[in-house]
Order: sequence, then structure tokens, then C-alpha cells
Amino acid sequence: MSLKELIIQEIEQTPEFLLEEVLDFLQFIKVKHIQEKSEITLLSESSLEKDWLKPEEDEAWQDL
Repeated sequence: MSLKELIIQEIEQTPEFLLEEVLDFLQFIKVKHIQEKSEITLLSESSLEKDWLKPEEDEAWQDL
């Protein structure tokens, strides 16, 4: 059984009054993941910027 199927099975057995919390938590972790991914991208960009702005890099990529 896949993980998704296990989760669905658990949800089907969950009382209705808890499903709102389950939904809130799922939405929270999805947003958190997107934010973390964005932060990593921004941090790596500033780190790589040092190499991107070198004249050697411009020269290496000028033919493309």
C-alpha cells in the first residue's frame, strides 16, 4: 500500500471534528515547504553571485 493510500485510509477513519485540524496542518506544511525552498534558492543565489559576476564567467558564456 502506498503512503498516499495509508493517509487516505487514516483520514477515512478520522472523526469529522479532527479533519479540520488535519487540513490546517497539511496546508501549513505545504506552505512551509514552499517557503523553505524559496529561502534556499535566495541564499544560494547570493552565494553563487560571486562567481557569476566574474569577468571569466562572462567570457566563458559569451558564445551562447
